[in-house]
Amino acid sequence: MSVHVEASSPFWDGCARSELLLQRCSACGALRHPPSSVCPHCLSAQNEWVPASGRGTIYTFAVVRQALSKAWEDKVPYTVAVIELEEGLHFLTELVDIDPDAVTIGLPVEVSFTERDGVTLPLFRPR
Repeated sequence: MSVHVEASSPFWDGCARSELLLQRCSACGALRHPPSSVCPHCLSAQNEWVPASGRGTIYTFAVVRQALSKAWEDKVPYTVAVIELEEGLHFLTELVDIDPDAVTIGLPVEVSFTERDGVTLPLFRPR
């Protein structure tokens, strides 16, 4: 198993349980996402996984209106967004349960777990 996969497997295990988890450095207390094997703040390799609120606001977004692959033709248009979590981290995701033309920066959102191709993904929807 690669270091990247090892670093992120607790995140994906949490998603499978419908729980959004973040890494927290055991040395300095800094939260981080995406997961990594070393803290970017203090370089400690010691970390723990803590539950996130699952709430935030839209920091920025883009509406995808053209499929770059036939596999995505039935999905367009869809919205990709960066969510500013209540914990202060930014989280790249897809928005669901909202018309792309209704999306605005600052819109309050919450996590919504969806299984696709055997993987549970943390998507976000308006709250």
